[in-house]
Amino acid sequence: MKKTRIVAISFHCAGKLFDFNAGDFELDNRNQVVVETERGRALGTVIGAVREEVHDSRQPPLKPILRQATPQDLEQAEKNRERESDALRFCRNRVAERNMPMKMVQAEYLFDGSKIVFYFTADGRVDFRDLVRDLAQHFRTRIEMRQIGVRDEAKIVGGLGCCGRELCCCSYLRSFAPVSVKMAKAQGLALNPSKISGQCGRLLCCLSYEYETYNEMRKTLPKCGKKLNLPDGTADVIGVNVLAQTLTIVDKNGRREVHIDDLDKPAPTGGNASGRRPAPPAGEPRTAEDKKDAAHKPVRRQRRRGEQPPTLDKDALPQTKAGKNQASTNASKLPPTDKAVEQKSNEPSQRKRSRNRRRSRRKPERETTEKPQQHQPEP
Repeated sequence: MKKTRIVAISFHCAGKLFDFNAGDFELDNRNQVVVETERGRALGTVIGAVREEVHDSRQPPLKPILRQATPQDLEQAEKNRERESDALRFCRNRVAERNMPMKMVQAEYLFDGSKIVFYFTADGRVDFRDLVRDLAQHFRTRIEMRQIGVRDEAKIVGGLGCCGRELCCCSYLRSFAPVSVKMAKAQGLALNPSKISGQCGRLLCCLSYEYETYNEMRKTLPKCGKKLNLPDGTADVIGVNVLAQTLTIVDKNGRREVHIDDLDKPAPTGGNASGRRPAPPAGEPRTAEDKKDAAHKPVRRQRRRGEQPPTLDKDALPQTKAGKNQASTNASKLPPTDKAVEQKSNEPSQRKRSRNRRRSRRKPERETTEKPQQHQPEP
C-alpha cells in the first residue's frame, strides 16, 4: 500500500498535536506553515520530523499543508495578536457592565480574521446571547464563546509553580492525566491542599510523574507495623523511607534505622544508633516492684492450677537498708497460706448461716385460723 508523508503540527505552545499531509514539502522541526482546518486557515508549527506511514482507510483523509509561512503571514499573525488584547479588554468591560457570572480568559482571532473565539470560565451555564450581540455589532465579524475548565485556564494564562519553574501545562505538557490523592499518599506527602494543589486549584500534575517509581521501589520494603525476624530477635517496623530504601525499626536494642540490605546482619553492640539506653528484653522486670511482682507470679499460677506452691524463705526476699523491718513488711505482703485460703473458701458458707439465723429471729407471721366448714344435712 502507498505510504503517506505525515507531520504533526501544533497551533499553541504545548498544545495538542494534529496530523497533516506533508505532501512534497521538505519540513524541519519548528517550521511554521499555513494549513486548512475545520475552522478555516490557521498558522501552525511543525513538531518533529516528517514520517511515512500507511494511513488508515477507516479514518477521514488528512488535510494537506497549503504552504510554508511567508513574512507576510508572520506579520498578519502579529497583527492578530495585537487585536486580540483589544478585543479581550472590550469584552471584559461588557461583562462587568452586565454583571455576568463569568471570567474572560482569552480572545483568539483566526488567521484570516473571519472569526473571534472568546474563552471564559464559569461555575455553571451562562446566558450570553446579549453579550454576543454586542460583540458582533462592535467587531463586525462572527463571534464564538467557548467555556473552558480551570486547568485549561492555567494553561493559557501561565505562571510559576511551587517549585519555582514555569508551569508544566503551559511549557511542555500537552494533555492532562488524571491525578488522585492516592498518588500523594504513596509518596508520603502531607495531605495539605495548599501544598499539593497547583495554580488551578487542582492536584499537582507532577504527582503522577514518580508514582510508578514509588510503587516499584515499595515492593521490596515491608509495611509499617509489620514484625521482622532478625538474627538477634524480632523487631517492629515503625517507618519506611522509599527512596533511601531504609527502615526504622524497634527491637531489644532500641530504635534504629537500617538499610533493607542489612536486615540479615546482627545489630551492632555497645548501644544503638539513637544513643539511648537499650531497653531490657521482653518479659524481664525493669524496676524493684516489678521484680517483687515477678517473684509472686509463679505462686499464683500454681494456685490457679491447684498445685501446692513452695514455701518462700524470708531470707530469700530482697533486703533493703531497713533490714529486718523491711523483710517483715515484705513477709506481710506474701500471698496467704493454705489455711487462709481454706478460711476464705469457708467465708461464703458462714455468711449464709448467719443470714439464716437473722431470718429465724424475725417475728413469726400470724397463724391464720380457719373455721371448720359445717356440713349441711342432705334433704
